[in-house]
Amino acid sequence: QLQLVESGGGLVQPGGSLRLSCAASGFTLDYYAIGWFRQAPGKEREGVSCISTSDSSTYYADSVKGRFTISRDNAKNTVYLQMDSLKPEDAAIYYCADACQEVAADYWGQGTRVTVSS
Repeated sequence: QLQLVESGGGLVQPGGSLRLSCAASGFTLDYYAIGWFRQAPGKEREGVSCISTSDSSTYYADSVKGRFTISRDNAKNTVYLQMDSLKPEDAAIYYCADACQEVAADYWGQGTRVTVSS
């Protein structure tokens, strides 16, 4: 069974850091582009970051550029999202999926909640 599982969310103060993990089971992540998305209360889900398969090129939404870093560890079959300098507006449920575009994703994790508050 193909599955993505996110972890690493939690409560952090503004300016703090978290590292989210997206672990795959049932398939090999390095054959897939992996995207991170987030959905805040009352807002639509939005793309945050993505890492490709071939050259591991990366994409970041303007709102997180320079603060978030996506990476993959193929040996651990895991993609990470390092989030630094967190802001209250980064608070959301974060999801990973097997595509960079939401409409192209077939598999989604259950989400991990990030709360940024003092």
